[in-house]
Parts: sequence; structure tokens; C-alpha cells
Amino acid sequence: MGVSMGTARAWVERWERQQRRYAVDREERFTVIADVVEHVTATADPRPLLLDLGCGPGSLSARLAHRLPDAEIVAVDMDPLLLELGRTHHADAARYVDTVIGADGWTETLELRRGLDAAVSTTALHYLDEPTLLDTYRALAALLRPGGILVNGDHFPPAATPCAGLTAHVGRRRAERTGAHTHEDWRSWWAEAARDPELADLFAERERRRPAGGGNAGAADLSLGRHAELLRRAGFRHVTPVWQFGDSCVLVAVKD
Repeated sequence: MGVSMGTARAWVERWERQQRRYAVDREERFTVIADVVEHVTATADPRPLLLDLGCGPGSLSARLAHRLPDAEIVAVDMDPLLLELGRTHHADAARYVDTVIGADGWTETLELRRGLDAAVSTTALHYLDEPTLLDTYRALAALLRPGGILVNGDHFPPAATPCAGLTAHVGRRRAERTGAHTHEDWRSWWAEAARDPELADLFAERERRRPAGGGNAGAADLSLGRHAELLRRAGFRHVTPVWQFGDSCVLVAVKD
């Protein structure tokens, strides 16, 4: 079910453009995540071990590999099409693992031989419902070495409804000023990709795995404070946002 390098490059480039429509200052968010990981791993093992959760086609892994060329990166996702695009276009960035984050035994599929220095994610963990998210935070706390970090870049609306409206508005206006709102959207990207005959087998596999009824709604509306509470319950005593624009935020949790 492989794809050619040219096809993978074309679809990953389109993916990058359409994702800018949704992640406010996406490139800055990636840069901040890399800044945090670089700082925390500066005195760690010469080859830091990083885990990219919900990696998609390898966007964050590729940027981390560029910033930290000696890092060992394990990139995980459940989508066979996006994983194959990443394996082909960003082949040297990471070791790609096909697994369902939060499912029973998912951490064993990673085949980690030492403690993680950092686990990172961007706009992926909000697909988990709250109980699964808490279990995932606990599993990550167990995988991280002392002093290791979880870095999550996503949209975290404030708990208060009037404030949530304000942060969302600020984000939309930022997108309008940068032109991000003019990019292809999520639905059209998938619709166009489905018409590419080279991706047909991967789409068939993707549909075969899709849960009946479309799955649960996830935890997209969880506030920053609620995420911090869940992280502390999972064993991370130190939790702080390090960057925010509107409700787009980079949240860091440090393991003792």
C-alpha cells in the first residue's frame, strides 16, 4: 500500500497548508514546542528519546528532527494513510508506529527500551474522551524519565463561556490577518485525496478501521485548567502554559 515520493510530497504539502487554517500561528507553535524540548534535553542523553503522539504525516516529527538531529523520535498514529505519507515523505525523521493511543496495550507497541525524555503532541489528544485522556496522561507519566516532559500544543478554551468566545474571536482575526483562512479546509483535503487512485488502498484500509457510528466526540472542549487538573492527577506536579495566542496554547507538564 506504499505511495511514490512525489505523491507523498504533494499531499503532505497540501496537508501543511490546510492545517494552517486551524492552528493559530501554527509554525510559531511548532517552534515553541521545539524550544521547550531542546531546553529540557540539553543535559540529557546525547541521543534524546522523543515520542510524537498523533503524528499524522510527520509534521512535528520532521521539525524536531531538524532542530535535534541526534534525537531518536518515535511517531505514532492510527491513520494508515497519514502514516504512509509520513513514512515516505519524512522517512528519516522518525520511526513510525501504527497504534491507537489510549487503547489497551498501546504503550507496548512502541517498543521503548529506555525512559522518554519528552512526549509531544499538537492538535491530536483532543480526540480522546476525558477518561481515556486521563489514562493516557498516566501512561505517559510512567514512560517519561524523571525530569521528562509532556508538551501539548492545542486549542484550550477557557472554562468561562464569555472568555471562550473572546479567545476564539482573537484566533479567527489572527487567521484572517495572516491569510490562513483562505487555505483548503480539512474536508476538501480528504475529499480530494480520496480521488487519488494511488491512495485508494490506504483509503480502503482507513475506512475498514473506522469505528461504527464515527466514535466519540473526544475532549475538544476541555479547558486549560481541566487539562492541568488531569495532568496533576496523572502524576505531573508541575504544569504550565508557556505560549498562548487566543485559545491556541502550548501546555507543558514536567515529571518529578
